[in-house]
Amino acid sequence: MSRYDIRLSIGYTYPGFVRDARHILRIAPLKASGQRVERFTLDIKPTPRETASERDFFGNRTDHVLIDEPHETLSVEMRARVRVDRPLPALGQTLHVETIRALARASRDSEGESPLHFLGAGRLVAPSPAVAAYCAEGLEPDQPIGEAMLALARRIRSEFRFEAGVTTISTGVEETLTARRGVCQDFSHLMIAGLRGLGLPAAYASGFLRTEPPPGQPRLEGADAMHAWVEVWAGPQMGWIGFDPTNGCFAGEDHVLVARGRDYSDVAPIDGVLITSGPQRHHHAVDMIPIGEAVRN
Repeated sequence: MSRYDIRLSIGYTYPGFVRDARHILRIAPLKASGQRVERFTLDIKPTPRETASERDFFGNRTDHVLIDEPHETLSVEMRARVRVDRPLPALGQTLHVETIRALARASRDSEGESPLHFLGAGRLVAPSPAVAAYCAEGLEPDQPIGEAMLALARRIRSEFRFEAGVTTISTGVEETLTARRGVCQDFSHLMIAGLRGLGLPAAYASGFLRTEPPPGQPRLEGADAMHAWVEVWAGPQMGWIGFDPTNGCFAGEDHVLVARGRDYSDVAPIDGVLITSGPQRHHHAVDMIPIGEAVRN
């Protein structure tokens, strides 16, 4: 079991005044998947005239915000204390790959966590035959799904290079497969597209990842960032299990889940509608601090 104090800071600077704006935030840690939210605050400037919170179709908390005064900047700060109890499951005892494929195909559940919603296309990612062929290498029908997915995540980690700034939100999975480089979003989309092409339900997970400072050095304030990984449906008993292709590991107690969807478009931290002119500047910073650990400013 691990406990963290988490702070997320998001800021926008606009080239001119924004008269009014509507935003949808998906930045609150989930109260599910082995997590307990012990404390949560949300501070938005300018102060919104209207706010409302609800759960979306996939069970994610969404905060709806209306700001109706002219503003040149937007500041959002989320603070939370989260307890995570997500030990490594017995991956070797999970159902076989072919069994999961058959169960997913036969499912008639229509709720947000149903595997049916994670077999087809989202707004950004669709099943890809080329990526499916890549993911199928070494995948055996009688292999436990948990072991198979951990092996695939480790393979992506070893064969692709993490490189920021070379991709965008619109980069396609085939392009990532060819270039063999990108960031966590690209590797997660790649794994999702391949698994869905093989008939295996896969979801995009967004959240926070604990990062380790160099040995002997304190953690730097604002050094972390939001992260993405993949959750794979392991049957009605085991449910969804997370795997991180960027780091080649099980998504355990170092991962704090914020939102789950078909791809990034379902879980973007901030969406909305506003009118301004010219390019806007954006920044975000994350502190994910284990309880009792010091931070250097």
